[in-house]
Parts: sequence; C-alpha cells; structure tokens
Amino acid sequence: MSTEDAPPHGGQVSENGTALEAARVLALLDASRHSLAALTAAVNLASLRHAELVALYVEDMDLLRCAAFPFSCEIGAQSGLSRPLTPDSLETSIARQLQRVHQALAGAVAGRSLRHRLEVARGQVVSAALTMATAEDVLVLGKAGTTERWGTRLGSTSRRLILEAPCTVLLWDERHPFKRGPLRWLKPVAGESEAPPAMAEWLAALFEDGAPLPVSHAYELERALAHANAGGLLLHRSELESLLNEDPELIARVPLPILVVP
Repeated sequence: MSTEDAPPHGGQVSENGTALEAARVLALLDASRHSLAALTAAVNLASLRHAELVALYVEDMDLLRCAAFPFSCEIGAQSGLSRPLTPDSLETSIARQLQRVHQALAGAVAGRSLRHRLEVARGQVVSAALTMATAEDVLVLGKAGTTERWGTRLGSTSRRLILEAPCTVLLWDERHPFKRGPLRWLKPVAGESEAPPAMAEWLAALFEDGAPLPVSHAYELERALAHANAGGLLLHRSELESLLNEDPELIARVPLPILVVP
C-alpha cells in the first residue's frame, strides 16, 4: 500500500475498502531501561495494529528550574559523589539523553514499515503526556522509569499517568520477558456477569484467552499472581485506585504487563 493510499492516522482498511479509525500508540521515553523496554512493546503493538507510533520525550522544566539555584547538586547513582548541578550541565545531559532516545527509536523501528515520529516537548512530564493523549490512544509506559535505580518501585510519573490518562494504559516491566498467555481480570461480586471486560480486539490479540481472578484485595492479588509468568492483568481504573490505596507498591511487584482501562 502506498503512502497516498494509506488510511488516515495509520488505520486499517475494512473488507469494503473503508478506512477504519485507529488509535495511536504513545510511548513516553526517558532513556531508562524500563522506558526503552516499553518502547519495544509499543513498536510491536503499533505494528500489530498498523497504527502510528508516537514517541514522546519531555525535557523536564521542574528539573531545569532546580538547576538555577546556586546550591543545586546531583549525586551519582553508583559513585555517591556530589557535584554541582548547573543549567549548562543539565542542558548538556538532556541533549545526550535526547540523542540516546533518537538512537533507540531508530533501532526499534529498523526494518519495519511503521509510521512513527518523535515528539519533543519542554514542560512537566505528566502534563505533556496528558495533553498529547486522547481517549482512542494506547499509552505504553515502563513501570519504574528514572526511579529504577532505587529498586522495585512504581515510578511517580507512571503512577500519575495510569490514574489520570484519558486512554488505555499498558504498563510494561522489562524484568519479565513477555509470554503469551491468559488476560486476567478481577472477578466481579456475586450475581454480576463474569464475562471479560470489553476491550479492543487488537489489544485482546496480545493474549490467548481470559481468566477471572476471584480476588478483591491487594494481598490476595499478589498471592494469586506470585508464580504467573505469562499473559497479563487487566484492571479498571477504579480497581487500580483501590489496590494502590491498600498497597502503593503492589503494581510494581506484579510480574506481568498490566492493562489499565478507564
């Protein structure tokens, strides 16, 4: 199919030749290994859907403002050494990180016929991502982001986005290689339908079948998934909020990709 014949926004074509509306796949990048693993997942997802891949890199204004203070310093994650943090040194660091993001995106899409672009913004990371996302998109995030150096924790940026994004969010964890398997969801209370939640077919195609989990509390969910090594977990945002209120770090310990739907 030529570019001129392609349906708008990277969509697919139905049997009668009508262009089908397609979501974009958004990937928030910060050059951490978690975000780069999420980029690979986003590329695969966009290829499956024949959708446009939009990678977003945000130059963090909050960090740039902090660098303007004369007492600002940064501490090496491994060395523990402190050194002055200046606007010039931070701009240099941002430029290097952006270069790594460019290289990572080029490598991830190499050899694929995939419509893609890199959006670079300057501002607050969460605000920039929320401004770009629409209800039809899928936002792919790494779990830890820049907090990965401190161990298994859900990054503050990821936490805000999965709770506030207007679209479906796919939360990826590079520590556990993805294997096709069942998509689990929380079993409803007695008397309600146990049918799987409605979701786009192209997202459901990532998994083999469905499996309801008869759990309602964070500790029950963690125990039920302790030995899971394939498939994923689907949560409605209200369910996610309830689980995080019980255990703020539960999601970081779940060894599966997590789909969060509004």
